[in-house]
Amino acid sequence: MNKNNHISVVNIEKSYEKHRALCSTTFDVSQGELFGLIGPDGAGKTTLFRILTTMLLPDSGQASMAGFDVVKEYKKIRKIVGYMPGRFSLYHDLTVEENLNFFATIFGTTIKDNYDLIKDIYIQIEPFKNRQAGKLSGGMKQKLALSCALIHRPEILVLDEPTTGVDAVSRKEFWELLKRFKNEGITIIVSTPYMDEAAMCDRIALIQDGNIMEINHPSEVIKKYDKHLLAIRTSQNHKVIDDLKLLDKDCMAYLFGQKIHYSTLQKPDISQLHEYIQKKGYTEIEIEFCTPTIEDCFLSLMNNKSGNGK
Repeated sequence: MNKNNHISVVNIEKSYEKHRALCSTTFDVSQGELFGLIGPDGAGKTTLFRILTTMLLPDSGQASMAGFDVVKEYKKIRKIVGYMPGRFSLYHDLTVEENLNFFATIFGTTIKDNYDLIKDIYIQIEPFKNRQAGKLSGGMKQKLALSCALIHRPEILVLDEPTTGVDAVSRKEFWELLKRFKNEGITIIVSTPYMDEAAMCDRIALIQDGNIMEINHPSEVIKKYDKHLLAIRTSQNHKVIDDLKLLDKDCMAYLFGQKIHYSTLQKPDISQLHEYIQKKGYTEIEIEFCTPTIEDCFLSLMNNKSGNGK
């Protein structure tokens, strides 16, 4: 295990009866890095985070946080890590201020001692400091949970899908806060099912079914995309997908917002493709080449994995 890494994960495996949640998971996170774990629900993100925060024991493998082993030195880890679980887990019947004071007391500190770290978040919820946590809006609950995770000025911040179910404005504000914490030297590992949030990270790991498929800088993941990608719009987007797959059995065609993304190994001729779609009875046809997103890369990696029989 490399103790120079602030977070080190080596061949971690975890199963729940017959379900394998993590498969030989290996990666590292440098000090002060904002690292994203990107994948859909059920990919293994929460299981991994529960192991890193000493809430769950791995079946095999090793992991460390700031050089401390997650199994042997769990007490030391709990003092230096701030953890925000996916589900709101604060005390619903306590007020905002009471929740903050409670967590500060656990770690032997006070709100005043670390107010400079949480002030940008806390000033937004301070007007509601006497409101019970259970009666806050989703965005306010998120800000309170983050404040509680930061109140002891942790070295490492572990955030499990912190923006799920939060409006777009709050999501943007949240990621701006994470960048500020990163600039203050806090190591951050965050999971999300939102592919667009990947671009906010220094590096990302794309995970599916407990397997990490790729680890890289978001721009490098996109650079490695090895297919030709088209954005297509027709009068009946849902139906045209099947016809596109009939044209090329090795292609990928899927809904992407108001369009279809169509990827293929061979560079397609747009005029011939337009003619083919038109002959199938579709109208209002628009076709253009487009730049892949992290989501396109993720789906391509999944398809390659499935095609290779792994």
